[in-house]
Amino acid sequence: MPRSPRAEKAREKRSDRDFIFGKLIGEGSFSSVYLAKDIHTSQEYAVKVCDKEHIRRERKVQQIIREKDVMNILNDRWCVTAPFFVKLSYAFQDVAKLYFVMTYCKNGELLNLIQRVGNFDREGARFYAAEMVRALEHLHSLSIIHRDLKPENILLDEQMHIKITDFGCAKILSAEEVEEATGPEEPARGGGGGGGGRKSSFVGTAQYVSPELLSGKPCGPMADIWALGCILYQMVSGLPPFRSKSEYFIYQKIQKLEYEFPPGFCNDSRDLVTKLLVIEPEQRLGAHDPPGRYTALRSHPLFSDLDLDDMQNRKPPKIAPFLSQGDEEIHWDKNLPGLNSIELQLELGLALRDTVEEEEEEGKNASSPSSSSSSSFSKNMGKKRRNLADVSEEERVLRMVEQKTNKWNKFVEGNLILKQGLMDKRKGLFPRRRMFLLTSGPHLYYIDPVNLVLKGQIPWSSTLATEAKNFKTFFVHTPNRTYYLEEPNGFALEWCKAIEEVKAFYFPTSTTTTTTTTTTGART
Repeated sequence: MPRSPRAEKAREKRSDRDFIFGKLIGEGSFSSVYLAKDIHTSQEYAVKVCDKEHIRRERKVQQIIREKDVMNILNDRWCVTAPFFVKLSYAFQDVAKLYFVMTYCKNGELLNLIQRVGNFDREGARFYAAEMVRALEHLHSLSIIHRDLKPENILLDEQMHIKITDFGCAKILSAEEVEEATGPEEPARGGGGGGGGRKSSFVGTAQYVSPELLSGKPCGPMADIWALGCILYQMVSGLPPFRSKSEYFIYQKIQKLEYEFPPGFCNDSRDLVTKLLVIEPEQRLGAHDPPGRYTALRSHPLFSDLDLDDMQNRKPPKIAPFLSQGDEEIHWDKNLPGLNSIELQLELGLALRDTVEEEEEEGKNASSPSSSSSSSFSKNMGKKRRNLADVSEEERVLRMVEQKTNKWNKFVEGNLILKQGLMDKRKGLFPRRRMFLLTSGPHLYYIDPVNLVLKGQIPWSSTLATEAKNFKTFFVHTPNRTYYLEEPNGFALEWCKAIEEVKAFYFPTSTTTTTTTTTTGART
């Protein structure tokens, strides 16, 4: 078979002296990945550097050889409708190290994107799932199974299309294994098949490993289809379907198919995940499809109106987190007639009052019921209140003495608590009740109120921004992550205002960026 010009280029001789090495962008168990620039072309690459002695000591020689072989096959059999793989441009070695010069994907891992936004809306999830299906069609048509497909091994290029990487656990199926995988009535090569091959050695990552690999049964392409179901679940919900504190219990859950869908999980994605996460590989959707084309997956409603052979030409959607609106129950008996203060201020864009206690105190000091309404309204409309964080030293000392009786004081490292309250911190669609403490510093701590454990802080910077989605839901955007919070009593805007005040006090040159977004399903 004639080699492509690109494949020939990959075999040109290079050495580490042909590259300028920059920052470290990734680390593995026996390798490091650097951003590097070719001194001849100024092209940027990701260069995987492997220590030979470490490889020999850990008995990973065959794994390295297999990774190179798989990438060479992908180079030689490059598919323009499935360009969703990292390319090996050069491979060379010196006395101590091996070098793989590969495609640089500047937008990092899919996992980082999921963590940054929490979870994907339907359009984002189905787009990336479709690209993965097309990639697996091509990979499996070459008789290759990845066996370690996970969000960390799916990179995003400059245009935000996927590039699958890390073929160290991959397997190139023999003709005999392919025949066993496809069955006697199926063609010899292809993507379908249930188990296939000899007894499998254990490879992969706990949360995404298939039941057949756990039980040591023969492993075929359907192991990657199982991983696809896990990744789709994670894109929609924010977390993988099988989770526990130890790998042993994760494996137990996988073998028992023990997982559940959180409220708000979209129906099409739920149906597809259910048909992919099936214990018996031959019963998974696509197991009996023609080689190299997962017809059953392509025809699933999640991919309606998507041409999987044209995904590389489509513009990826802007990734936005999915907001569940359907699971909120309204308790009418607890609502008073009329538009309450939080809703009134949300509608009119008025500044929030300091606290409920301040409103009560103003009511007590009013001269008469008839005059209090108009005078209090006009007074508060014209009054500019003090910034929440603007506390004199004398006041701070007095408040710190009083704060010692606060059960949360031990978590704030000597800082003054400016605002506190219980909120649900969502990891995707999964809520966790936390006590939030907005303090001087500034700091925004969150604590497990049941076990009394500090779980973390939301990092502050001049670019931190809040976004109110409705009365209960708001986001806190940071450079590396968006925090999805729910205030159960409907005071999301009050929290946004408090956070922005503290930000303005400590970062006075930054621009306040609170936004209020009306979402479908909000009260009208």
